[in-house]
Amino acid sequence: MNFYAVRFNLYLLLAVVALTGCQTHKHEKKDKHVSMMRFHLENRAQVAETGKTVSVLRSNPVMVTVDSEPCLTELNIVKAQLLETPGGFAIEVKFDERGTWGLEQLTSANSGRHFAIFSQWSDKAKDSRWIAAPIISHRISNGVFSFTADTSREEAEAIVLGLNNMAEKLAKEEMK
Repeated sequence: MNFYAVRFNLYLLLAVVALTGCQTHKHEKKDKHVSMMRFHLENRAQVAETGKTVSVLRSNPVMVTVDSEPCLTELNIVKAQLLETPGGFAIEVKFDERGTWGLEQLTSANSGRHFAIFSQWSDKAKDSRWIAAPIISHRISNGVFSFTADTSREEAEAIVLGLNNMAEKLAKEEMK
């Protein structure tokens, strides 16, 4: 009888260790996950070598000629969140001081143009694409930019998680 109790306790101990180990691994993986988000401004001049034409949106593609270099990146983002909207969800990003200044300047001077937004949310090439092309309609001075992305909810959640992890990582490096 004691022999079976010892075997049972051993199996119970192994099961607890296995379950705890899996949860720790998942938690570490979520902490290390980072995303990339690049904002490119529409380039109407279409001068050779200054821009490229990209296809944004999958169901109804929109062709937008954008500057080759991004004007804002994930390095300027301090917080991201998923917002619930009447038709689904949107991604909202909050920029740091430099990003806020840049966003204000860009939105003041480029009303009517598009921001083409590119994102990558995993190490896989298939998890990267142009996800939005919102039109700049007004000056944004508070550093908060919201847009509806052409992504599934799971992809949007991965983008937001990765951006927040990146912001946290950058803040820790800045503190050093």
